[in-house]
Amino acid sequence: MIKVTRLNDAQLVINADLIEFVEAIPDTIISLTTGKKIMVKESIDDVIEGVACFKRLSSGFAAKADARARE
Repeated sequence: MIKVTRLNDAQLVINADLIEFVEAIPDTIISLTTGKKIMVKESIDDVIEGVACFKRLSSGFAAKADARARE
């Protein structure tokens, strides 16, 4: 999940696995696999960093959970 800010300053959390693509025309628009589009204040680079951070955290969490299950 990544936290983003709508243009009206409302924050929301998006499931990073549902992001299909991100574009800036000129505002940043996140298109989800569900067909929904969300316009946000964050730059494309900020969205990419948020997704990368989420993926790193979730893969590390999964690895730790697997290690605990094997003990």
